[in-house]
Amino acid sequence: MSQKRSYKQYPQEFKEEAVALVTEQGYPVPEAAKSLGIATNLLYR
Repeated sequence: MSQKRSYKQYPQEFKEEAVALVTEQGYPVPEAAKSLGIATNLLYR
């Protein structure tokens, strides 16, 4: 049997804050992702 995969949805504010960590504050992507508790590839997207 196949089950439908459930994806976590993040609020727009969280996404903007995550991107700002990298673009404005100069954090490396892997470090920013780890501090936010998300996978690195999600932040690259």
